[in-house]
Amino acid sequence: MRANGKDFVDFSPPRALKTEEIPQIVNDFRLAARNAINAGFDGVEIHGAHGYLVDQFMKDSVNNRTDQYGGTLENRCRFPLEVVEAVADEIGADRVGIRLSPFAGYLESSDSNPEALGVYMAEALNKYSILYAHFVEPRMVTVGESVATNKSLLPMRKAFKGAFLVAGGYGRDDGNEAITSGKADLVVYGRHFLANPDLPRRFELNAPLNKYDRDTFYIPDPVVGYTDYPFLE
Repeated sequence: MRANGKDFVDFSPPRALKTEEIPQIVNDFRLAARNAINAGFDGVEIHGAHGYLVDQFMKDSVNNRTDQYGGTLENRCRFPLEVVEAVADEIGADRVGIRLSPFAGYLESSDSNPEALGVYMAEALNKYSILYAHFVEPRMVTVGESVATNKSLLPMRKAFKGAFLVAGGYGRDDGNEAITSGKADLVVYGRHFLANPDLPRRFELNAPLNKYDRDTFYIPDPVVGYTDYPFLE
């Protein structure tokens, strides 16, 4: 099931990885990173957010393993950190970032103590000296919905020693404020950038933004929803 509710592929029933299978999956991440660099990419971002595999290992709502990859916070973060180490060793830590969403509950993948999870990962990542950590704001709990919350990424910001990126519902003004206040080193834009190919220019001029069409986010058409949004005249 895609994030906008459209199902294009019939997936096999999920199952828990056997302990002895996990090193091969870690190696798959390593090979994927090497292939990206060989293809001309400057670096890679490990997707450790939003209910995908790396996120599933971290979140106690879906990780019910009883081996060294389940149970304690340290065990649940073991696989993500093994992936980070393998990728950093393969292509260089200065080419690696990771995206994390400790507060999110995408695909039923949530955690009972997201603050502790986020801080643990931020601190643990320092060992590998990766280029950046990219955290999703606590207000983005589910797809496309921003909720009021008093939770903050500040403890993670303080814990991580590299570049700290934030994402999740930002516009022009609050994005600027996040930088000037020291809340983040960079602000990441997704939906607005997709709908506005000249987003930096529009922000510079404080020009109106194209409205994005969520229904076209994950369709296979190579043009609709991807390259058909207009530039400023």
